[in-house]
Amino acid sequence: MRILRVIASVDPATGGPVAGLRAITPALERLGHTSEFLTVDDPIEGYLQSFVGSVHATGPAKGGYSYSPRFRRWLEKNARSFDAIIVHGLWQHLGRTVRAVTREAGGPPYFVFPHGMLDPTLRQTYPVKHVKKWLYWIAVEHRILRDARAVFFTCEEERRLARTTFPLYRCNERVVSYGTAEPDGDPADWQNAWRSRFPALESRRYFLFLGRLHSKKGVDMLLRAYGRVSRERAANKNGPTPDLVLAGPCLDPSYLAQLRALAKEQEVESHVHWTGMLTGDAKWGAMRNAEAFILPSRQENFGIAVVEALASGTPVLLSDRVNIWREIVADNAALVEPANDDGTARLLHRWLLMDSTARAKMSAAARTCFDRRFEVAHAAKNLSEQLSGLIAHGVSAA
Repeated sequence: MRILRVIASVDPATGGPVAGLRAITPALERLGHTSEFLTVDDPIEGYLQSFVGSVHATGPAKGGYSYSPRFRRWLEKNARSFDAIIVHGLWQHLGRTVRAVTREAGGPPYFVFPHGMLDPTLRQTYPVKHVKKWLYWIAVEHRILRDARAVFFTCEEERRLARTTFPLYRCNERVVSYGTAEPDGDPADWQNAWRSRFPALESRRYFLFLGRLHSKKGVDMLLRAYGRVSRERAANKNGPTPDLVLAGPCLDPSYLAQLRALAKEQEVESHVHWTGMLTGDAKWGAMRNAEAFILPSRQENFGIAVVEALASGTPVLLSDRVNIWREIVADNAALVEPANDDGTARLLHRWLLMDSTARAKMSAAARTCFDRRFEVAHAAKNLSEQLSGLIAHGVSAA
C-alpha cells in the first residue's frame, strides 16, 4: 500500500503528531507499506532532510490557514498514484483541498486524524478561537469529516469527546492503536549524553516535563505547584524537593519570559532547569534518570512524550485531561489528578510520599503498560489492517 500523509509541517518542534509519524513510518515499511509526506513547509528547511520518508514540501505557507497554491497543484497531479491519503489535523486549507481534489479527480479514499482538535475543552480555554472554528465548522469542516472514508481517533476518550463539541457531527468513526517506538541504543550512551550536556544534574533528583512549552500544557500550573510543594516541605522539614527539568521548545518568547518570571516569583528559579528541546540519546537519558515524568495539561489528546516515558520505565504524573490517563492508571503506571493548581500539587505530594518499593513497582508497571498498549509495531499492524479493510470494502461514512 502506498500512503500519502498530508500534514502542515514535519518540523519536530511542532509536537506529538510529527513524533508519531517518525515512529510509525518505519514500522509500516516493515509491513510492506510506503509512506510519503505532503506538507506546506518551506523546501529549504533543514529538518526535511532528516525526516523518515520522502517529503514533498510545497510551501512556504501563508498564514495560520496553511495555504499554498503549490499544494493543490501537486495534489492534482499526483493523488491518483496513492492507495490512501491521510490528513493530519483540522482547521486548515489542507483538508478542504484534499476533499475537493479527490472528489473532482476521482482520487483514492482519504482519511482524517483530528489529533484532539475536536476536544470541547478547547472552547473553554480559547473562546475567541472557538467562535472562529464554529463558523468554519458549519461552512466547511464538518463536510471534510463527513466525506472521509473514516476518521481515526487515537483513543476512546478522544472519540467520546469529539461527539460533544459541534453540531452536524457525522462521520465514520474508528479508534486505532497509536504509540511510539521503544528507545533504541545503549542505556549507557543515553546516560552519558544527558550528563555531558547537563553535568549539574548528574547527582540531583528531578521531575521531568518534556514537551512544547505552551499554555495548554499547564507549565504555569506546574511552576506554581512546584513552588508551593517546595515551600511546604521546607517548612515541615521534610527534606529537599527534587529539582524540576523543563525540556522543550517554546515558540512564543513572551510566554517563555512569563514562565521564567513565574519561577522567580515562586522562589524556585535555582531548582528549575530549562534545557530547550531534547532529542536522541540526551532525551532518553533525561527520561531514564527522572524520578517521574509530569504532564499537567489542560488538554492533551494522546501525549507521545507520556508513552516515551513509559517506554523508559519512568512512572508518569498526569492531569485528567490527558486522554489516555484511564488506560495507564488501569496498569498502575500513573498518578492522576485534576488539571488545576491544587491537583498538580497533589501529584507531586503523592509521589514524594511513596516509599521506594512503591516507586519501583510503578516503574516496572510503566514498561509493562508500554509493551501492552503503545508499542509501535502493534499500532502499525492495527492501522494497516484498518486501512486495508476500509479501502477494500469501500466503507463510507455512517
